[in-house]
Amino acid sequence: MNQLIAVRAPEEQEQWSRAGDLTPLDPADLVRHACDEHWILVSNNGETVGRCSLWWRRTPPLPGHQLGIIGHYAVRDAMSAHRLLKHACEQLAARGCTLAVGPMDGNTWRRYRLITERGSEPVFFLEPDNPDDWPRHFLEAGFTPLAHYSSAINNDLSREDPRMEEVGARLSAQGVRIRPLDLRRLEDDTHCIYTLSRSSFQSNFLYAPIDEAEFNVQYRTMLRLVRPEMVLIAELGERPIGFVFALPDLLQARRGQAIDTVILKTVAVVPEHAGAGLGSLLIARVHEIARRLGYTRVIHALMIETNHSRKISCHYAHTIRRYTLFARTLVP
Repeated sequence: MNQLIAVRAPEEQEQWSRAGDLTPLDPADLVRHACDEHWILVSNNGETVGRCSLWWRRTPPLPGHQLGIIGHYAVRDAMSAHRLLKHACEQLAARGCTLAVGPMDGNTWRRYRLITERGSEPVFFLEPDNPDDWPRHFLEAGFTPLAHYSSAINNDLSREDPRMEEVGARLSAQGVRIRPLDLRRLEDDTHCIYTLSRSSFQSNFLYAPIDEAEFNVQYRTMLRLVRPEMVLIAELGERPIGFVFALPDLLQARRGQAIDTVILKTVAVVPEHAGAGLGSLLIARVHEIARRLGYTRVIHALMIETNHSRKISCHYAHTIRRYTLFARTLVP
């Protein structure tokens, strides 16, 4: 029978990862993500056939529940998934959790959710991917959908929202200035994006803050790959009040294609300026700049269905992919 083993140190995790055929988990992530437990499922012949991490101490808030999180999830087959998810839920329930949520690598700043409607578009840069049978693993383990997400594509960058001319003029008259990322002061602008993200996302579903050091680790690599014209920061006087982060779809080049697509990864506006049209204007500006730079498509990536950015996206784009985050009620 397959054996469940608790991994106590990164070097143990690395040792067991080499024994199996799962996509490797970076040992540094195991440390950086500070999970409360990491479990691997090992077959009789010593191969790793499943793994997951659990969090129950520093989990995102959800009214009425004590959340337990299942992340770093990977399995080889349905039988391994059943054993692993059953064990994960039992461990979380024993710690007093009332709801298990997954897959999520601790919080929503990291990898989370599963592709549940793949569509015909290939995977784009920075998009999490998964085998098509993984959603069924969660459903068969008693999980149900907790939240739905989607990505959409705009294939016509000449399409304009007629309202944006008036919005731009109004915001400009109020003193709002929109500028590109400044590579000469990259450290300052990265800090600016971090503080804007924390302020703008604090009311988002399952939001939990991360420290600036982890944020910098996440964004350092991406910032080396962006075209600064497509990372825009909105300022009112000296105060940043919003930003949009977009970058080329580098996976196209790895497939031997010309890069004609931009990934619009994040748009954020501080709460006191939400509803004034700034988010819509930032998205419109990215479309305009992408077209001017020779790109023909923009993907609006990984939007929760209830978010305002999804409503903005509908003016330009149509859905190409859907994702789901799952949850299961636990009895402590």
